[in-house]
Amino acid sequence: MSTVHARAAPAGAALPRGLLIARAWEALGDAVAPLSNPEGRPLARTVKLILDPLVLRPVQNPGFAAGAVGIEHVDALRDRITAAGPVLAATAAWFLVLKKERRRAGITDGNPQDLYFQRCYELASAHGDPRGEPAAVARRAAAVLAEVHRREGPTLAGVRDFVAGHGDELTRLLDAAWAHPPVPRRAPGPARPEAFLATCATAPDRALFAALVADAAGSRSAADLDLPGGARVRGLTDLDRPVRPVPGHGASKQNLPKPFDRSVVERLFAAVTGPLRDALDDVPALVRQEVSRSAGPWQLADETGRVVLALGWEATAALVGGPPGPVGGAAARLRLRWDREAYVHRALRMPSSMPDGVRADVDGVREAYQRRLWVRVHGRELRHDTVTADELWDVLDGVLRSVILDQRDRLRSALRRRSDGGAS
Repeated sequence: MSTVHARAAPAGAALPRGLLIARAWEALGDAVAPLSNPEGRPLARTVKLILDPLVLRPVQNPGFAAGAVGIEHVDALRDRITAAGPVLAATAAWFLVLKKERRRAGITDGNPQDLYFQRCYELASAHGDPRGEPAAVARRAAAVLAEVHRREGPTLAGVRDFVAGHGDELTRLLDAAWAHPPVPRRAPGPARPEAFLATCATAPDRALFAALVADAAGSRSAADLDLPGGARVRGLTDLDRPVRPVPGHGASKQNLPKPFDRSVVERLFAAVTGPLRDALDDVPALVRQEVSRSAGPWQLADETGRVVLALGWEATAALVGGPPGPVGGAAARLRLRWDREAYVHRALRMPSSMPDGVRADVDGVREAYQRRLWVRVHGRELRHDTVTADELWDVLDGVLRSVILDQRDRLRSALRRRSDGGAS
């Protein structure tokens, strides 16, 4: 096994973050195996849900945040993981307990790692290793599962069963909805999206936002989506033109197609497996509304959400060389956030030096942004949680943060693979 020696490196050097984490993790041994992959490295969800937010805390320790960690921070990063070893070992043991209790209770909804990892860390921090008091451990495990799974609302199994039992009806509804889709009005009204974007970050104009909604600005902005390539260049489909969805029968988080290419079941997957499903309608209404929604402009039902999609597309032109607009406006602020990312500068200046896929991520940021924005607006629409003028900037800014975090994670994984390939 290769080792990392911080003191042997020259001043100013840096080492891949993923490699440092992997080596420190390997030193914890078999006690953390339930949180590890077959190669003995921490699972991606272990890093995302436990190490980053609860152990390394890169927001509070910026020296740990970059894909390459400065040599002066290497020992501190390793020591932090080593010091957390007993709690991480107890976390792994609690995870096994919760999975066993989950099987006993016949629970199948949700991914256990997503649902339980942080709860297990809390249990480990509060109660230590679970292998000492069987009765107390069983009570605590049952209480955690009851709390995590007590939420009411539609489930993925319920959606699958309804769609399977009503396939002919849903196919007829889809055919009817797509045969006569709403036709957006093309003539623009007096309200302008760029005027709202100019002040929404600091002084959102509620009257102007309401005017954009009343004027169907979102529906009008969707007029090009049915033209050849119109939805594809916005990152919403891999097809030349959107096609009518099928009812579907299953869904997987790892293999979801782009939004407009998803079946009805896949479109509802995130909502019915998420933490806010108690805000959703019952299954029959949820599925039938999604059928109708799929034929609307931007494949959304509410004009407010369509306006948000139009504003997002307008604001992100600056990320790919478009005009940034007025200082302090949404487009300029998004561009400033994007320009602060070191990996973006490097991918643009020296693309050959970056791992495969990173330059594609940077080049495709606008499409990735629009996909993420659609998913977020669609989810809020399902929960009847309409975006307000006052919330709009937080939504736009939050989507770009999420896109950047995803790209950073992929870059770290690529750098780790590259460094592991060259490690001896």
